[in-house]
This record gives sequence, C-alpha cells and structure tokens, in this order.
Amino acid sequence: MPLPRIGSLESLPVLSHPDLLAPAVFEALRDWPGATDVAVVEIDPDVADTAAMSAAYDIPMEWGANCVVVMGKREGEERMAACVVRADTRADVNSLVKRTLDVRKCSFLSMERAVEESGMEYGGITPVGLPPAWRLLVDEACLEMEAAVIGSGVRRSKLVVPGRLLGELPRAEVLAGLGR
Repeated sequence: MPLPRIGSLESLPVLSHPDLLAPAVFEALRDWPGATDVAVVEIDPDVADTAAMSAAYDIPMEWGANCVVVMGKREGEERMAACVVRADTRADVNSLVKRTLDVRKCSFLSMERAVEESGMEYGGITPVGLPPAWRLLVDEACLEMEAAVIGSGVRRSKLVVPGRLLGELPRAEVLAGLGR
C-alpha cells in the first residue's frame, strides 16, 4: 500500500493515473506485480530536478533517487545502462559501472539520445519501462529506502516506490557501492 502523502504531496495509485506517466512507464507498471505498492505524485515540471523538488514539496533529500543513463563501447558494441542511486550520492561511473559493463571508458549518454531511445522526458527518466537492451543497475543502498521518489518518464510527476522494490524491477542488477 503506497504512503498517503509524501512531503506536502498527495500520493495517488499509479495504475489509476496513466496520464501522469510516460506511455512506456505505464505499460511496464501495468504488467508488474509490484505496481500495487507504487504511487505517483503530481508536481510542477519546473521543479522536477531532485533538489528543487525536495525544497518545493518538503521531501527529504534522503527520499530522492536518481536514474542516470550511461554508455560505453567494447569492440565496437555499445553497452548502455541506467543506474539508480540515492539522490545524495553519485553513480560510480568511472570504476564500478565501467567494470560491470566491461568497457574501457564509460560516459553519460547525451540528453538527446537518452530521451529519444527511452521515450521519456529529460529530467523524468526512470528505471521503469526502459528499453530492453539497457541494463538496469541499482545501488544496494536504494533497497533500504522507505520510499524512493524517482522519475515517472515525464517532468510533471514522480513515482514513489518502496526502495525494496527497486531491486525487484525487471532486469535489475543490485550492486553494492554503486552510489558514492
């Protein structure tokens, strides 16, 4: 059962509000058993970035989670991954992610490509409903969060996901030390 309120925001059952989600996110949630424990909150898209949203809606930064998309190459093959870390940390892209993807160099995917390939808005990219070819790396610390406030695929809302469920998302690979 989702929390009724997150900071000053009322949480709504996610499956009853497809209008607040990117289409790929809604499709993924519709078929996922964990969705009954996920909520969505509507926000002002101008404060979609984690720090601004936390301040505007009285949500502790420790409840925020970020999803960043990275890419590396090996023998001409691109390897992409979405990395989920607590908002008060940064993904260890240059060491742990690089080793996990088995690439020489790893960098953030360009905004244009991340938006185009995910079908999600910049600032709203989420680990739910990602392209099948992308790996999903989740920091083990996220699993301890009571509620992770994370993108919904659009800037005008956020998902509220019990942290333990982030590790149960399809294709999730839980890594200790991903967030530093």
